[in-house]
Amino acid sequence: MSSTSRTAIWTVSARAALVISALCVIAFLIWQGIAAQGAPDPVRARTNPTVAALDIAVLVFREGLECILVLAAITASMTGTRRAYRRPVAVGAGFAFFATLLTWCIAVGIMSQLTESVPALDLQAATGLLAVIVLLVIMNWFFHKIYWGGWIRAHNRRRKSLIDNGGVTEASTARLRWGLILLGFTSLYREGFEVVLFLQSYNLRLGGGVVLKGTLLGLALSGMVAVLTFVLQQRLPYRRMLITTGVLLGVVLLVMVGEQAQEMQLAHWISTTPIHSLANVIPPWLNLWFAVVPTYETITAQLLAAGLVIGSYYAARRFGSRSLPTTKPLEPATQSRIDTGLIKRLPAAAR
Repeated sequence: MSSTSRTAIWTVSARAALVISALCVIAFLIWQGIAAQGAPDPVRARTNPTVAALDIAVLVFREGLECILVLAAITASMTGTRRAYRRPVAVGAGFAFFATLLTWCIAVGIMSQLTESVPALDLQAATGLLAVIVLLVIMNWFFHKIYWGGWIRAHNRRRKSLIDNGGVTEASTARLRWGLILLGFTSLYREGFEVVLFLQSYNLRLGGGVVLKGTLLGLALSGMVAVLTFVLQQRLPYRRMLITTGVLLGVVLLVMVGEQAQEMQLAHWISTTPIHSLANVIPPWLNLWFAVVPTYETITAQLLAAGLVIGSYYAARRFGSRSLPTTKPLEPATQSRIDTGLIKRLPAAAR
């Protein structure tokens, strides 16, 4: 069997596994949502471990996908004699992964110390608010279009500068190696730091077990995409994947905002004003899975969050292109298969 045939079989198998996994998750959500019983309680925060694990998995996968896309854009031109440059980039990404784990341990230690002096409800409300802010930044399309596109361009400029200025002397070779290591490190650690901040709220409310399950699921999905990208060098629809995960994160955002409003009500940070006309209309599963509670505070917060995300999306489409500086292409488009498959699917801002 030729290598091309084996690659095609691996690709079909991976896509089939992704589809089957997604269908299983959707079927489970529908079954659990219909079977769940109980009345919505406006002052009780939703603490469903399965939903929390899925929320975490979506965010970890989204951040992992962005990291893979940045790394792929950096290494796309590292072919032929330059293929050896990929190794220090991978080493830097590995260091960033362990640095993310260290950051997690430090953050958990800080939260544990704070629990001794700060009331638990207040601390949960504060960390939940931090998680919502992080998610709002991730979901802010206008900010994301400019910042993330500039992030890729900055990494590509740095890579080009390092490789072009790297000479044959020992000092310049060492500088090139450490520069590429730093490039790989920053590509991954920024995403990891955002995930660490986001997960503190879940860790306080539900414990490390739920966080671990969601993180492992997100890492597994990210690993499959990484294998397809870097090992099998498949041309993946990154733009569609980012849009799909963006929609999923939008749902997660609405759920988290509803939860956060409930936690702030429980901590007496805001008032609780029930909407009696909706009390018998909203089904129990809608509260259980989407944190939709018939109070003015929670529903208003969710509507505001949805309006902010949708508004930033249309603002990015209308004004984003005017705010981006025009730059010349960094290199010819005649590169390897992964280059043509990836760069052509990148947004115009990231080229």
